Amino acid sequence: MRQARIPVDEDGIEPQVCVIELGGTVGDIESMPFIEAFRQFQFKAKRENFCNIHVSLVPQPSSTGEQKTKPTQNSVRELRGLGLSPDLIVCRCSTPLDTSVKEKISMFCHVEPEQVICVHDVSSIYRVPLLLEEQGVVDYFRHRLDLPIERQPRRMLMKWKEMADRYDRLLETCSIALVGKYTKFSDSYASVIKALEHSALAINHKLDIKYIDSADLEPDTLQEEPVRYHEAWQKLCGADGVLVPGGFGVRGTEGKIQAISWARKQKKPFLGVCLGMQLAVVEFARSVLGWQDANSTEFDPKTSHPVVIDMPEHNPGQMGGTMRLGKRRTLFQTKNSIMRKLYGDHDFLEERHRHRFEVNPELKKCFEEQGLKFVGQDEEGERMEVVELEDHPFFIGVQYHPEFLSRPIKPSPPYFGLLLASAGRLTHYLQKGCRLSPRDTYSDRSGSSSPDLEMTELKFPSANHD
Repeated sequence: MRQARIPVDEDGIEPQVCVIELGGTVGDIESMPFIEAFRQFQFKAKRENFCNIHVSLVPQPSSTGEQKTKPTQNSVRELRGLGLSPDLIVCRCSTPLDTSVKEKISMFCHVEPEQVICVHDVSSIYRVPLLLEEQGVVDYFRHRLDLPIERQPRRMLMKWKEMADRYDRLLETCSIALVGKYTKFSDSYASVIKALEHSALAINHKLDIKYIDSADLEPDTLQEEPVRYHEAWQKLCGADGVLVPGGFGVRGTEGKIQAISWARKQKKPFLGVCLGMQLAVVEFARSVLGWQDANSTEFDPKTSHPVVIDMPEHNPGQMGGTMRLGKRRTLFQTKNSIMRKLYGDHDFLEERHRHRFEVNPELKKCFEEQGLKFVGQDEEGERMEVVELEDHPFFIGVQYHPEFLSRPIKPSPPYFGLLLASAGRLTHYLQKGCRLSPRDTYSDRSGSSSPDLEMTELKFPSANHD
């Protein structure tokens, strides 16, 4: 209950609704303690404050084309046997539910037909909220939980619908090489991928992510598996931009450094996040400053040029509970940096952190004399948070994780900048003062509300076409 009262955005207002997700399948031994906790919690919270939504699959075999309700009936029966009765049954299916199927689920699961919600396959996930609203889910919650909200979601839903329509009309493609060590499973970079998708949508481009295992870019791979080596480099060279996200461990770091070096020399747009920023500093130290053994003490504790070090307040001998975590403020050190403009020309930014190593502050002057500028630092001026390379279209590293605060209608500025630069539109966007442009925002508008009024309220960064 205490967690439910913590504000989740900048307005500092206590939330009115807390959503708790229990994954898995009803009856799994792993979820039994949590189901029992929910059963007890519903009595403490009272029925008027507790709403149970059950998500169930409605399979449709291709051989018959008939929608099967047995899995839903069985899961609801078992859930009710454990002391929980669903208020809404959300049915995942490939096609819209037939009326007869809805009525059958209603009869055997003891809910009204209006409480059976169909979530069938749609063109994009952005259409799912619209699908739910069309079936009266908002009204149901308003009455079921007695929420003190007005029935006027039209303007916000219009913006969301326009965004979903934009997604279906995308024609141009922007490719980003994601160089990491966990590329076999895209879920490893789920937040990063979503941040890229938000930004690609903002500039009217489809996103093509080229996953590259950083170890495949290393010289050792050329000797052992030359085909993998050349395929990896071919992917990298064919991308419009390069992203090196966060990570841990020494494996694949030299491959990431190779990718960073290539992006720097070829003037390719580059964004390094957390470890990606640290390795960008390592690469610059080796290639430009001539410190051939420059490294992070995480990977080489005995290096004579420790450009990335343990933060002094953390115990280097103890890994558990020593990370610098949470949202923190970063102050911009100059008024004309790209990142400052992308963040709305504010004096500071606030982003979430998750790291235990930092760029060595004693070497700041050495880097800046050669053009690698630390344009963002913490409030004490001790931590290097944002780095930009002079005489490069877009070579930026950030110590924080901007993907954590990216939203569909408000993309993360660093990722948005990377996509703009990769599409060749960053310069034009900055020259226009980073303002919204009616030509580049949504064109298909419905309803009677004023487009001009909505345009001023829209927080969707965009750019003019040349």
